[in-house]
Amino acid sequence: MSSVGSVTYWIRQLPAGDQAAVQELWERHFQRLVGLARKRLRRTRRGVADEEDVALSAFDSFFRRAREGRFPRLADRHDLWQLLVVIAARKASNLAKDVRRRAVIHGNGFATGNGEEDGSFFADVISKVPDPAFAAQVAEQCERLLKQLGDTNLRDVAVWKLEGYSNKEIEAKLGRSLATVERKLRLIRDTWEREITP
Repeated sequence: MSSVGSVTYWIRQLPAGDQAAVQELWERHFQRLVGLARKRLRRTRRGVADEEDVALSAFDSFFRRAREGRFPRLADRHDLWQLLVVIAARKASNLAKDVRRRAVIHGNGFATGNGEEDGSFFADVISKVPDPAFAAQVAEQCERLLKQLGDTNLRDVAVWKLEGYSNKEIEAKLGRSLATVERKLRLIRDTWEREITP
């Protein structure tokens, strides 16, 4: 039985929308998640968003989905941290993609503030190497989750979605209807939620 004040106890309070639980989990994990996001984004130039925004967005997604009861088997601090790492990794990846897109749209770099273009930015983004420990942790978790899908089509859809493809783009790549893609994505989410939470 979990004691009052333990992470397990606070996790159990989330579906009821307990604000004290949200605050406790926030205080215990936010700075750690910011540090993780900072490592992931260390070579990505941030303008309107940074590692704190990634952590905020990850927590917002987690708390919203927890309130909706989307993690019924989330049991302890280890499960919570693994889940936060996966969510934050996806958010950081999306931010990095957005930065790269803006770099391409605006030429090979961003304005530096004095009217000059910073041409080294695009090269920095291309040569970005993730922190080895973080990359290993995310890769291991992703590999484990992909193995749980079993079906090759499901794995392909999951990888494409993680790579940032839209549902319409996946529809074209898969050669199936949008409804089929959405059904497969629901199946992937359900499978992963069962796997992530014991």
